[in-house]
Amino acid sequence: MGVEPCILYMSGTLPTRSETFVYREIFALRALGLPIRTASVHAPDRDLGDPQLARLAEETQSVYGPGAAALLRDAAFELLSHPRRAAATIGQGLLDALCSADVPLRRRPKVLFQCLAALALARRVRSWNVRHIHAHMAHVPATIAMYTARQLSVRFSFTGHANDLFPNRTLLREKLQRSAFTACISHWHRGFYRGILPRDDQHRPIVRCGVDTAALRPADRVDSATLRVLTVCRLVPKKGIDVLIEALARLPAEAPFECTIVGDGPQRAALEALVAARGQQQRTRFLGQRSNRDVLELMRQADLFVLPCRVAGSGDRDGIPVVLMEAMAAGLCVISGDLPAIRELVQHDETGLLVAPEDVSALSAALLQIAGDAALRARLRAAGRRRIEQEFDLGLNAGRIAQALQNACGLTPDAVGDPAGLMTDAGRSPRRASSGDDGVHHATNSVTGARVR
Repeated sequence: MGVEPCILYMSGTLPTRSETFVYREIFALRALGLPIRTASVHAPDRDLGDPQLARLAEETQSVYGPGAAALLRDAAFELLSHPRRAAATIGQGLLDALCSADVPLRRRPKVLFQCLAALALARRVRSWNVRHIHAHMAHVPATIAMYTARQLSVRFSFTGHANDLFPNRTLLREKLQRSAFTACISHWHRGFYRGILPRDDQHRPIVRCGVDTAALRPADRVDSATLRVLTVCRLVPKKGIDVLIEALARLPAEAPFECTIVGDGPQRAALEALVAARGQQQRTRFLGQRSNRDVLELMRQADLFVLPCRVAGSGDRDGIPVVLMEAMAAGLCVISGDLPAIRELVQHDETGLLVAPEDVSALSAALLQIAGDAALRARLRAAGRRRIEQEFDLGLNAGRIAQALQNACGLTPDAVGDPAGLMTDAGRSPRRASSGDDGVHHATNSVTGARVR
């Protein structure tokens, strides 16, 4: 009896605490009966405090993890075993590196190395009977996925997000052209891709980075005299945490607040210095990275979640931050920077408040508005939760990506059975995946924006 066919899912580091949306999607697809196996560019993160993630780390094939010598050895074996196919794959990688407008001179050697990494990955997963490859992140993971798919004579697809599409963009036009489909986390992303390479919308399905609304239930909130502000992110310029600190410092004495900043990153020391310069040390605390469970508890205790996103000087910007979705699902009021993709989640004065990026005065005014209006807080909490349930629910979006994968490779749960019983006979639409050890991981995203080099 042959090996059952599978779909290979890969990302930069899988699993990792900073990209909960990737492994939650994998678990949800498995709960729908799809045969998903996993690969990671870098070695998986371990000791994440969850047995399910520990099992995922153990079963994931790492590309760079075994080291450069092992990578080159496996690439050489693949070349010797499949010389014509490997030569064609290397030739494509060389042509891409030399001729693509999306590859700066300094990155050309990296593209060639990633092509060799793809040969090594193809060698390592040949026995898996891979029928399709899907990559989260449009830069390194999608590059390796594209060349691995060519080497294995299968199709690939990818989901782009933020950093991977702007400062670290590589071969994006080629990936859009060659992929079976590109999953779009927003309508704004679909329009962005259309501007690079026009293609029918059926090849650009909208698939949100969903959150588990069953697990993220709103807490019973008791308003306090002190406004409890929470933000969770990687401390990098595009998150606008300096704008938040400045806005809080401008609040009058009769509007007391406490601000909790969760996450780490290259800006942390500068942000701590800014808090000290504004005399806000007693009201602002930096917690560093925290577990998903800790973040969920902090959300239950907070009154307001703020993420004043901006476009950084490097061009880096957010798509739709998953942590904003999680905060809204948990019943928090949210204030965000007004960026095009974020408007699909936070609709001003309906599901939250939006402020112009960089506008300290506007953010300070929004904070005062929220602090002084209990009815507004209640209305935004309820509407924000409804918005998540209607469009950003994990089960809903797992069904969307499942349909796209099935259309691309013809592999349905029937090919391997449907042990969870989650696919209907009519239209093959998924029923809602249950939560628990066999389904969706119950976690919130503690720190976003991990990089892939």
